[in-house]
Amino acid sequence: MTKLALAPRADEQLSPLERLEALCDPGSLKLVRTAVRSQRMGDGARDGDGVLGGTGVVDGRPITCFAQDASFAGGSLGESHADTVVQVLEMAGRARVPVVGFVESAGARMQEGVAALAGYGRIFRAHTELSGQVPQLSIVCGASAGGGSYGPALTDIVVMTRRASMFLTGPGVVKAVTGEDVDADTLGGPRVHQRNGVCHLVAETEVDAALLARDLLDHLPQHAGVAAQRWPTVEPPAGLVDAVVPADPRKVYDVRNVIALLVDGGRHLEIGDRWARNMVCTFARIDGRAVGVVANQPRYIGGVMDADSATKAARFVRTCDAFGLPLVVLVDTPGFLPGTSQESAGVIRHGAKLVHAFAAATVPRITVITRKAFGGAFIAMNSKALGADLVFAWPRAQIGVMGAQQAVGIVHRREIDAAEDPLRTRDLLAATYADEHLDVAAATAGGFVDEALPPSHTRGRLIAALDTLANVDRPRLRDRNERNIPL
Repeated sequence: MTKLALAPRADEQLSPLERLEALCDPGSLKLVRTAVRSQRMGDGARDGDGVLGGTGVVDGRPITCFAQDASFAGGSLGESHADTVVQVLEMAGRARVPVVGFVESAGARMQEGVAALAGYGRIFRAHTELSGQVPQLSIVCGASAGGGSYGPALTDIVVMTRRASMFLTGPGVVKAVTGEDVDADTLGGPRVHQRNGVCHLVAETEVDAALLARDLLDHLPQHAGVAAQRWPTVEPPAGLVDAVVPADPRKVYDVRNVIALLVDGGRHLEIGDRWARNMVCTFARIDGRAVGVVANQPRYIGGVMDADSATKAARFVRTCDAFGLPLVVLVDTPGFLPGTSQESAGVIRHGAKLVHAFAAATVPRITVITRKAFGGAFIAMNSKALGADLVFAWPRAQIGVMGAQQAVGIVHRREIDAAEDPLRTRDLLAATYADEHLDVAAATAGGFVDEALPPSHTRGRLIAALDTLANVDRPRLRDRNERNIPL
């Protein structure tokens, strides 16, 4: 991937033109509608009407792009401004190329009234028409209010800079309506939106954000129906995969260290790393092929799944499926988090999103159970029953309805209560139960797992499987018109 020699200004803020030039290959940016003006702003009108739109090239691949200009009317959206954004989006659809938008907008322009609101409606519709058809990236560079926040939320991936903020109603309106005194960062800064799933990635500066967008595009195809570019393979760093994962299923570890030993160069690009941290969703390459990796994260609440982690993974699965990225799923979870808070949060509905996403996906799907897979989480995490192409398990993996300790507490409750040493009795019964019901051999014999796989063979088997499945027929792709809808 081409690296650009650009440095941020002292205030870390670029002009709209500089933003687009930071994104595109040198000399490739071509602007459109630069002389258009608002017909309603009178003497206050300016060429371009507060937005720059155009076409460009990223690593030799054509894209369309736009950047809003907060120095004119706060980047507010008027009719002509909206026309430019819509034209850029429609060009992306016709040319079947990605689109990247730099967003910084005060919302609908007051002077243009309903015409401005209708402009946002046309933009939202254009984003929706492109959804799942071409990659759409948003880079939020400053304060974006009202419709200026809905636009990014309709795109596939949202990047915010440290100085950016997004909210439906700004601090002034919040204070007037509720009496709450809050600043823009506290109301809708990146720290807020990293933790609620609105923002996927945060960049320190606008140049960093542009380079991050280039990196994201490198993992994505030009449009749905074609493969992402394949690069020469790069071996991962030296290390034993099984050395990262403790044998004791109760001990924690960072699954990102496992991913690093399986993917090319140990390099991957994680999405939403501050939201639902018990689930890792990341772009990577295996043998040069772009893939999406979904993994339970034992480092946070033991890898237990909940409503947010299911929703996060479901959207990522839909994104990868829309753009033809094979899915590699690493499973190590004791199940879904029980309790009133999760049931009240609608964990059934959110878990169903993940089940639906995997069951509907048509891309190659490979699952590796590394340590444990219990209950409904075993099904939801790309099980054979949901249509996974291949399911592998490491020899020490445990698979079943629930963990041995919990199971014998139900099945042998009376025997344990009556024992002279209940704890020892429970441990002995749990060991027997694990051998008889949770051993990977039982799941393999039943066909729920295709093969028990030594951890050191995992990368090789993933490469072989991806080679085999590279030309898998996706018959529904021609007929379906699915959108990568926000979840």
